[in-house]
Amino acid sequence: MNEALADLDWRDLRLFLSVAREGGLSPAARVTGRSPATIGRRMLALERATGRELFLRHDRGYALTTDGRALLDALTEVEARIVRVTAPAPGAQRPLVKISAGTWTVLHLIPRLDGIAGEDLRLRFVSAEAVLDIAHREAVIGVRNARPRDDGLAGRRIARIGFAPYARADAPDRWIRVLADTPSGRWQARHLGADAICEVTAPRTALDLALAGRGIALLPTFIGDAQPDLARRGAEVPELSHEQWIVTHDTDRHRPEVRRVIEGIALALAAP
Repeated sequence: MNEALADLDWRDLRLFLSVAREGGLSPAARVTGRSPATIGRRMLALERATGRELFLRHDRGYALTTDGRALLDALTEVEARIVRVTAPAPGAQRPLVKISAGTWTVLHLIPRLDGIAGEDLRLRFVSAEAVLDIAHREAVIGVRNARPRDDGLAGRRIARIGFAPYARADAPDRWIRVLADTPSGRWQARHLGADAICEVTAPRTALDLALAGRGIALLPTFIGDAQPDLARRGAEVPELSHEQWIVTHDTDRHRPEVRRVIEGIALALAAP
């Protein structure tokens, strides 16, 4: 079996691993960022290429046939060999995992570092509103507001994020406007105009000013609701609601240290 693997498309084999481990097309789609229809077509192509039926398809998902289990065992063995060969030598520098995320996400993650990675890893947070290019390895893991569409990228949906106005009880009824090229910054430009008590260029400064009682800040609900001194000054803004995804390169996500960090980030972002 192992000798025959070299003649197959490794992209299809990686998708096979996801379907086999997740138990179906929809769960595999969530971890790979591919659509269930695309994965289903690639699994049919893999079965044609091997000349074997790999799955039993039923309403509850995909179960492995005897040939499917044999392929899973062979791929798991190959995967283990790759991990052993590429494991750092004793005394080598701790692996570095670069994480690209916006201001609010990094602010939420920092207090939860102990649950994201242990002392055997180095984390580098690239806190910026600009989206770094994961496909070209500007970052290893990105927290994004949309499902990845580019080939070679895998995504995992975490939560839905909302935005609402927050202020201290004694704060004036005037906005703190963020001058940033972000969805929330553009929303403020359209709806607030020049009617702001203060303008800032860094989103975090808007939070600091709101905590100081200087005005109303537009904040993600997972940030605003966590501030005991702030309360909502209005309803959520529907057009700013978006999904939150963890995105990484399809090959990087199989690295043990990257998988650990992804799981840690997923737990941290799901926590209130």
